[in-house]
Amino acid sequence: MNEFERLMTDLYDDGVVEEVIRPAAVVPEDAARLVLVELAVRNIDAGGTWDATPTTWHRFDRPRDPDDPAPVETRLIGTMQVAYGTPTRYDITIYRATITRLGTTTGWTVESLCDEALGFGGLTLASCPRAALTAPPRPFRGFSPQ
Repeated sequence: MNEFERLMTDLYDDGVVEEVIRPAAVVPEDAARLVLVELAVRNIDAGGTWDATPTTWHRFDRPRDPDDPAPVETRLIGTMQVAYGTPTRYDITIYRATITRLGTTTGWTVESLCDEALGFGGLTLASCPRAALTAPPRPFRGFSPQ
């Protein structure tokens, strides 16, 4: 599945459940390293069910056999939108998760999707540290000449 197909699935799937994670979950450096290693080992192109990029982690319904000349089509269960290197250099921030209609009908939730990925680093969404929320800046009042 290419990026365009993933985007269309995210945008037009009637059963999509999307949640903005507030405050955002921050995966500390030690756990982030473990999570990234495990996601790489479980990559869809290596017979796993995950496809991790620096901005989005995709979870599919089944592994894909890279040696099969006619592989079974995998279907997207859900995505997690992440930001690497924030708030500090080696942390990962998870700020949004989406479950497709297929994911919803097969029992997936935002929490279970996040828990599977975070579990590789010994965390859950509930136990993951959260980003510090600060007050918004004061509004710009403009320049008033005298």
